[in-house]
Amino acid sequence: MSEGRIVVVGSANLDVVVPVPHHPATGETVLGGDHVLIPGGKGANQAVAAARLGGDVAFVGRVGEDDAGIRLRASLDAAGVDTTHLEMDPDTPSGLALIGVDDDGDNAIIVSPGANACLAPGDLDGGLLADAAVVLLQLEVPLDTVSTAVAAATGTVLLNPAPAALLPDGFLDGVDVLVPNRLELRTLAGRDGDDVDLARSLGVPSVVATLGPEGALVVSGGSARRFPAPVVDAVDTTACGDAFCGALAEGLARGLDLNAAVRRSVHAGALTATRAGAQPSLPTSAELAAALDD
Repeated sequence: MSEGRIVVVGSANLDVVVPVPHHPATGETVLGGDHVLIPGGKGANQAVAAARLGGDVAFVGRVGEDDAGIRLRASLDAAGVDTTHLEMDPDTPSGLALIGVDDDGDNAIIVSPGANACLAPGDLDGGLLADAAVVLLQLEVPLDTVSTAVAAATGTVLLNPAPAALLPDGFLDGVDVLVPNRLELRTLAGRDGDDVDLARSLGVPSVVATLGPEGALVVSGGSARRFPAPVVDAVDTTACGDAFCGALAEGLARGLDLNAAVRRSVHAGALTATRAGAQPSLPTSAELAAALDD
């Protein structure tokens, strides 16, 4: 295992972001402001987040052989992410995310997976995964690809189970750290209830539940600990969870214990909420260090 190496297997989408006064109800049309095109996708966002914090990051994914795909690769390259394993698909368009952001900074997202849905187990490099200190995964690519990556990993496996989905029996076997938000936690547990009890019911060694402005909950080794989030003026919450996951992977890859890594990640997510867009809002290591010193 190569200490410090992070491999992210996941999605890359071009985000079409529109500010709206409120999110539309069924059948309602809402006039929004001017749209902007921003590189995004949970996998790519998390890779960029970890790289900006100083991580040695490789990204495994698939984009279309189109303008969006070129733009997505360029954004990863600019952040210092290794894109050797980012395939460009000549037959399928790049993924898109249609994002409405309301006046409170809350978002509603529709994802068109495009080439992300074509990322297959055969696209994975077993050696790359086996040599990684941390493998970071999400659910915007096919489940069999995610499970194959988990099986190939020998380092710490982080799974962000987003978007929320019911998973096959045994799917979480091999996951070391599960990072759901509250909705995803309830979906995986199949019921409502106390956050700590739900986390323990999943049978994963460590669960780190992200709770928005409440911060994060770590349930690990029979203990439970909460990490409050700093109070910020939220502008856009689109990539807060991705910033958290990327920071968590980067912290664990350089040897921080889980609690120390989560403390940094809570601040990374909060800082991201203060700026608009996905990848452009992700903090650098210097910005995060300054936030932690405040």
